[in-house]
Amino acid sequence: MSHRRARSLAAGLLTALLLQTACTVPGWVPFIGEEPVTGPAPDPSYGIQVTEDAAVIEFFERASYFYDRFQLRRVNTLSTYRDEVLRDFFRTDAAFADYYADFAYSLNESYFERNRPLALEVVEMKLMGPGVAEVITRIVGDNGLPLRWWSTSMERVDRWERMQGRWWIVPRKL
Repeated sequence: MSHRRARSLAAGLLTALLLQTACTVPGWVPFIGEEPVTGPAPDPSYGIQVTEDAAVIEFFERASYFYDRFQLRRVNTLSTYRDEVLRDFFRTDAAFADYYADFAYSLNESYFERNRPLALEVVEMKLMGPGVAEVITRIVGDNGLPLRWWSTSMERVDRWERMQGRWWIVPRKL
């Protein structure tokens, strides 16, 4: 390969890399002097509100931390069941056991390989009333059925209640 051809190939690859970066990094603008791209402004008609209420902020932080604990973690194992951090989100051990059993059963019924979610996305967090909230999550994982190379997914709705100054998960009855 000639030196001139190698330089043109390198320049082409650099241009392709620059364009790919510009398309995948939000807010990144490759041209000097232009304003960064920002997302659309929230539309209050859809129920989006900016709040400074400490209880709402605590709910968001607590719920986000709880759902992050389940990513890439097998659910039907003793280490997950005995995890004290997860138990801290429930008022009683019985409430945790009910939630855990329902969650593991749902993953099994959706054919998650080794009952392990690979991605857990919070679709929506909404306040239903004073001290009551609902979180809708979408859980994605490998399909555990034979000859199924595609993924499987499920949606889950969890109820949260604020009691005695703290947000707790209230499991649905089995």
